Amino acid sequence: MPRPCYLYPQIVLLTCSISAFAEDWPQWLGTQRDSVWRETGILEKFPAGGPKIRWRAPLGSGYAGPAVAGGRVYVMDRVLDAGAKNPANPFERALVPGKERVLCLNEKDGAVMWKHEYECAYDVSYPSGPRTTPVVAGGKVYTLGAEGNLFCFDAADGKVLWSQEFKKLYGVNSPMWGFSAHPLLDGNKLICLARGVNSTVVAFDKDSGKEIWKSLTAADPGYCPPVIHTINGKRQLIIWHPEAINGLDPESGKELWSYKFAVRAGLSVPMPRVFQHKGSTLLFVTSFYNGPVMLKFEAGKDEPALMWKGKGNNEKNTDILHSIMPTPFIEDGYIYGVCSYGQFRCIEVDTGARVWESFIPTGGPYEQPEGVRWGNAFIVKNGERFFLSNEKGDLLIAKLSPKGYEELSRAHLLEPTSNAMGRPVLWSHPAYANRCIYLRNDKEIICASLAAE
Repeated sequence: MPRPCYLYPQIVLLTCSISAFAEDWPQWLGTQRDSVWRETGILEKFPAGGPKIRWRAPLGSGYAGPAVAGGRVYVMDRVLDAGAKNPANPFERALVPGKERVLCLNEKDGAVMWKHEYECAYDVSYPSGPRTTPVVAGGKVYTLGAEGNLFCFDAADGKVLWSQEFKKLYGVNSPMWGFSAHPLLDGNKLICLARGVNSTVVAFDKDSGKEIWKSLTAADPGYCPPVIHTINGKRQLIIWHPEAINGLDPESGKELWSYKFAVRAGLSVPMPRVFQHKGSTLLFVTSFYNGPVMLKFEAGKDEPALMWKGKGNNEKNTDILHSIMPTPFIEDGYIYGVCSYGQFRCIEVDTGARVWESFIPTGGPYEQPEGVRWGNAFIVKNGERFFLSNEKGDLLIAKLSPKGYEELSRAHLLEPTSNAMGRPVLWSHPAYANRCIYLRNDKEIICASLAAE
């Protein structure tokens, strides 16, 4: 039975004729930007030897996850110019010549259908490649590179329909770790985090690329994806930059409220989670150094009040949840997420109290005595269980509950190729569509079947 487009109010899918057993992944965290994979007919456990690899395709380096829509896979990468090398220390910033690329692959076999590349010298820390997932909607593909190159392409043939360059447009430099906030499509607006005076967040016309509005001023825009939620009957654009959590009117960019929350090193990264709990609307954010904040919106009040916050203790010995990259998942009064040293934790929504922690999801398959800095696993829910893709290139099927972590199955899919903190890592968020997973490292992208037999 086809699913009509109105089921997805935040984004109009490239195609509406999708079977009941297939669903696209047209943007960051899926159709509804909530890290829920809604397809059925998915396997319960991996077969011996792991899931079947449908295809592999060569790819350059990068952290950008793929988007899947209309029988195509869209992904960004980077290739260095001849003789160019990235610094041996990934923290170091040095001007390195190379090209960013946008590739469109056939979903059936990974064959390149079109490709667009452009000169793009990098001057960012961790210069592996682009960071953001493309947005696919209405026959167009929108991409944002690490140095602020924003493009709109014809999804069918890759023709450039319009483009913008944040550094030229707003007279700014790239953030320490590049422009990394996944763009958000809302109606006729493509909403991005840029930089500069009154341009921390900018809405562009999705068809022409012209600026519709710009808003907020922060010394650093951070890396947090924008998201829209309805709070007390009012649609609000939630923007978390390193100085504050903000609610904006999505149509005008007007500031509705702001809660001051300064975080070290500009590390506002995981997407804010807004959810209902015991009759109230809550908003949760978590940062690496400064920890978490839980805000509460009382009925009839426009501004949130502090419910609780972390103590901001040192990065290894943390009290609640100090996440560096993955967006936590919240349901039934509990928060599930990854802390600063790879501790996968369950936290009470009401108090912030820790219920349990485990190093198995980010390491394993057995409990580790201690974690590693920035140990990571991305969290996506499907049905009553979760798919966790960790930095080792493993895909896990697990149940998460206040009772603890229960691993159901594990398979190694792809080798980690990036260097971080002296170890190889895979820090690219996968896409889940067509009962498959699409996962990339710095050398290739794979499509593996997760369909039940």
